[in-house]
Amino acid sequence: MTVRYFGIRHHGPGCARSLLRALQAFAPELVLVEGPPEGEALLPWVLSPGMTPPVALLSHCPDEPRLAVYHPFASFSPEWQALRWAAQQAVPLRFIDLPLVHGLALEKARQEAAAQAAAEAEAAATAAEAQDDDGEAPTDAAPATADAEATPPPMSADARDPLDWLAHAAGYSDGEAWWNHMVEERGDGEDLFAAINEAMTTLRAETPEPRRSEHEQHRETLREAHMRQCVRAAEKEGHARIAVVCGAWHLGGLQGPATAKADAALLKGLPKLKVQSTWVPWTYRHLAAASGYGAGVHAPGWYEHLWQCAESGAPRAVGWLSRVARLMRERDLDCSSAHLIEAARLADALAAMRERPAPGLDELHEACRTVLTMGDEAVLRFIHTDLVVGDRLGAVPPDVPTVPLQRDLEQAQKSLRLKPEATQKTLDLDLRNTNDLARSQLLHRLNLLGVDWGSVAKVGRSSRGTFHELWTLQWQPEFALALIEASQWGQTVPQAATACVVDRCQRVQRLEELSALVDQVLLAQLPDATSAAAAALEARAALTGDTQQLLAALAPLANVYRYGNVRQTDAALVSHVLDSLIVRAAISLPLACSALDDAAADSLRNKLLGAHAAVGLRDGEEQTRSWQQALAQVGRSVGAHHLLQGVATRLLLDAGVWGSAEVAQAISLHLSTGAEPAQAAAWLDGFLNRNAVVLLHDATVWQLVDDWLATLSDEHFVRVLPLVRRSFSAFESSERRDLAQRAAQGAQPQAVAATAPSWDEARAELALPLLRQLLGVSA
Repeated sequence: MTVRYFGIRHHGPGCARSLLRALQAFAPELVLVEGPPEGEALLPWVLSPGMTPPVALLSHCPDEPRLAVYHPFASFSPEWQALRWAAQQAVPLRFIDLPLVHGLALEKARQEAAAQAAAEAEAAATAAEAQDDDGEAPTDAAPATADAEATPPPMSADARDPLDWLAHAAGYSDGEAWWNHMVEERGDGEDLFAAINEAMTTLRAETPEPRRSEHEQHRETLREAHMRQCVRAAEKEGHARIAVVCGAWHLGGLQGPATAKADAALLKGLPKLKVQSTWVPWTYRHLAAASGYGAGVHAPGWYEHLWQCAESGAPRAVGWLSRVARLMRERDLDCSSAHLIEAARLADALAAMRERPAPGLDELHEACRTVLTMGDEAVLRFIHTDLVVGDRLGAVPPDVPTVPLQRDLEQAQKSLRLKPEATQKTLDLDLRNTNDLARSQLLHRLNLLGVDWGSVAKVGRSSRGTFHELWTLQWQPEFALALIEASQWGQTVPQAATACVVDRCQRVQRLEELSALVDQVLLAQLPDATSAAAAALEARAALTGDTQQLLAALAPLANVYRYGNVRQTDAALVSHVLDSLIVRAAISLPLACSALDDAAADSLRNKLLGAHAAVGLRDGEEQTRSWQQALAQVGRSVGAHHLLQGVATRLLLDAGVWGSAEVAQAISLHLSTGAEPAQAAAWLDGFLNRNAVVLLHDATVWQLVDDWLATLSDEHFVRVLPLVRRSFSAFESSERRDLAQRAAQGAQPQAVAATAPSWDEARAELALPLLRQLLGVSA
């Protein structure tokens, strides 16, 4: 009986090439692979035509979906090639890592212990504060204890990566560069694994263990104990040749002196949780070390290139530079054949100087920097993003086990022609188009479920409330877990989104959040959810006395009311709620503007302006009258903050409720010689509304401010000059320059009353059908 260990690096193309040759030569009767045993039921899909790496085994706890773990595989991953080889040769294969029924249970226990430690630390801190305040020691306070699972302090590079010891001895800067040159970028060789075995067992015996937390160290100990037990069980079955494929660092642990009795004692009595597994698509971006993936590699795209070149026999340096050239030309950047020839020569020269058999990624990167990009870091960054890391998104067969919600989404994606992609793309939807409207509703429903596949732009075409929505889409692999978690609400996207909204309505307390939720569910076309959210909003509004919440809730509802029909939603569902909120906000506004400090007044100012715009969108006679009466009370109120008085005065002037005489009187009152300077400055700031454009182009406002300044005495002018400067300081320099030019022109003659224009009504009516179509209104 022969047991042969193949120590590999996860996602290493050199290891994968050598492993295939070694397995072919060794011809094992059983293959044992470091991986989750729960994934064995999914092995039949490895050779399926629809399985396209990168993919990942997603394992989660059905009762607590957030307890989950991914095991990614790329086409160049040694484990993936071992799975495919065993399936093609009909050789039994088993995963031998610690079962996730134990691993996730241990993780849950760790999280609970950490939460308890954090609560105890907070209680101790509270007790210490009480002691400082009272001058007495609390009788029941427990002493603060350190969290046993706290993240250890940073360690030296040598201790962080044991391969750095070998790298430094060989003259390399770090273990990553050494391993790439010695293993991944070299030719195939069956003797590779004997060398890896000797190097790693010696390294593990002679160097300190990598520094880990107590939990991590305990977990590693259990993992190796379970893998040893699986090897022993396989040996008892009488297989003549057994191949064990595992991470190189584990070689010393799996071949160590530990006894079966000791390992059994370690594994006895471990906690358990129910676990389910499935295949999900993965991306190179998530396979990269920069994503936070512990076993990630720095250059998945480069590793794929190495793997493909090994299969096709193409020269890797020339092929890589050709891909760089294609990428640059797609972006209209200069890259000629002469550039490529010189870059290839430079890469070969650098490899020869460094005594390497062929250029690696470092040499090719330096050649690209010098010859192709001329040192332009911006070009190098998109080369790194698009080629070195890559944007590949894998795919899994449609018959892979998953939750019904995932199936429903896949069907919707197919029918609406919305293909998930790893790269970020922009989608411009015309809501008059039936398919685009359905796309918009699907994306809004997914956002309600926490699957943020797309985000709608807040500026540009999407911000106008018309027929267009501009979405930015990018699919993330973790959405698979989000869908599993969301499946508790229903088996279809509409059903799950509705149930999720109903649950949120019971937990949300603030009016503006409920108002925004009503807007979202209307855009998602969920009638039942809309009714629930509107009812919750009305109930909260009847109980709240917070004016700021009332004001903040108006804008989303007004947007729904004004533009609802454009998106084929029923605006009547929220009209009565909006009207009642406007009346309640108008009643409480004067009192809310009183007894405020400057910071609170500035915060209320923004909400006041948003509410005013919402009332304008509602455009109801009764609602507008109630709101304008409230603004008039604020404008005349002695107790209201001067900033808000100025804002109210300006809004009433713009609406034509107050004439020039009333506003001139208000200016004289608030900016008189007897006015306190800070209060006068606040009033003027509110009246100008930080808007130089209106001051420039509104002749009435300009004349009122100009007349006031012209009547000031020299002494009074000197007093108010700093206040005016303070108000004008909020304007851009170009706006202040335009104001100076406007003032230099002197007094402007009053506009002569315009006579009624004359036009051909019959010709003017020809444009009405197109205008109705653009505005989404009926005749």
